[in-house]
Amino acid sequence: MPTKPKILMILIEPPLPFGNAASRWFHVLLQGLEKRGYTVDVLVASGVDGDIRKAKLAFKDSKRFFIYPFGAFKGLLSKIKTVLKPHSYMFQGDFSHKLNELNPDNYDIIHVEQTWAGWVTLPWSHKALINVHHLQLIDLEYIQHSRLKNLLMYKSWFFAEKNILSQFPYVRTCSPRLEPYVKSWGKKKIVETVPVSLDLSLYPFIKSESRQAANPIITLIGNMTWYPSISAAERLLTQLWPEIIKAVPHAKLRIVGWSARSALKDHLNASNVEILENVPDIQPYFNEASVMLYAPSRGSGMKIKILEALAYGVPVITTSEGAEGLPAVDMEHMGLCDDDEGLISRAVKILKDYPLQKKMRLAGRDLVASHCGEDRTVDQIENIYQRMLSER
Repeated sequence: MPTKPKILMILIEPPLPFGNAASRWFHVLLQGLEKRGYTVDVLVASGVDGDIRKAKLAFKDSKRFFIYPFGAFKGLLSKIKTVLKPHSYMFQGDFSHKLNELNPDNYDIIHVEQTWAGWVTLPWSHKALINVHHLQLIDLEYIQHSRLKNLLMYKSWFFAEKNILSQFPYVRTCSPRLEPYVKSWGKKKIVETVPVSLDLSLYPFIKSESRQAANPIITLIGNMTWYPSISAAERLLTQLWPEIIKAVPHAKLRIVGWSARSALKDHLNASNVEILENVPDIQPYFNEASVMLYAPSRGSGMKIKILEALAYGVPVITTSEGAEGLPAVDMEHMGLCDDDEGLISRAVKILKDYPLQKKMRLAGRDLVASHCGEDRTVDQIENIYQRMLSER
């Protein structure tokens, strides 16, 4: 039996089953590769102290797991570096020292998640698979800037994103929408879409008898420091919710997410609206959700919270941007529409039609299992590895 290639995995969040959004995919990926017999050393840079503590506890017996806080970002030199190489400070200090100690030359494949980690792996781009979860060029394209400083900062991010991805011949995107951009940047050998995945064993399907219909809760869950989520929350609060409450007056709106109360401070006193931030466990809010209404006007890549809602069996209403990467059918797997009127009408219909909710809940879970199942996605990643090695 041929020897499995040795892999160095570079992450910007630890592979925790209930960490931040990307962490959940990293958990599936690492677990899947190890089950297949791969030797994987994991090197993580993290900006969340709590995640670092959890990861050190979870991997305390592992000699192949290393996690370090983001490098220091202070002083004139750091500011100059981050202008020239945006976000590269995250991989300085102890992380950089450990990378040199491990020596990427000793590995067959360098697996890089996500784009900004490309800064430290450029010297090994010929044997690296860089994974693109979303593109800031798309996500932030239409933001209006009141200050020249912010405009220049975003422009530097767009340039750096293109610059990094131009230098990697092997790229995996998580949705077909991202492929044309990546293919047009530099010489490519492989550009392939593989969806992100969840460990469905960690997402118990919510039983029908556990769901209450008398006082429905419209829920939005997302990281409010990320533009697609904050744009979806603002749209829900100002354009969608006022019309939904007219049709379903006994409904309640609940928004949960990282920095939600800070980002949505102007809406904290709105009637029948609850805004919660930085909660220790997100599952209870999925359990109580009648529907998940997440309608970003802009935002590339797959949305983990959409996948999680479908996995738990929560009916989802979203836009084409929110459903990106999923072959979803409107009113079969989820309510799908890009305009306000259509989103409102779908929300009202689903809230009032309990049999329809049941059908959509089952179809949504099946969609995640068939399109984003653990075995399917890790098989596709493994196939890319084999093609990379055969080409080399």
